[in-house]
Amino acid sequence: MAEASQLIGSWLHSHEEDAEGVQVFRPVGFPFPPSRGRDGFTLDADGSATLGTPGPDDRGLNMDGSWQLDGSTLSLLLTGRQASYRVLSVDGSTLSLRPQTDR
Repeated sequence: MAEASQLIGSWLHSHEEDAEGVQVFRPVGFPFPPSRGRDGFTLDADGSATLGTPGPDDRGLNMDGSWQLDGSTLSLLLTGRQASYRVLSVDGSTLSLRPQTDR
């Protein structure tokens, strides 16, 4: 099971590594291949979160909110949006998540 302290930091989507419904994220600073922008998020120790997405004109868009970890479920609560993921694995260089769908 993941510890909340392991998730704190800024993570960018490494879509090249995604497989079988698992999304892979790497820390900011990872030597990614060129891309026209990457989704990502920052999780802070105080429970605040920022989600970043590429914008239509190559400028990023950010949304602020909060996050929580309940067992292995990571929930991102943003203005007008909520996303839940199952944390499959996390270490200093890789975060693997499986998006959860509402039932």
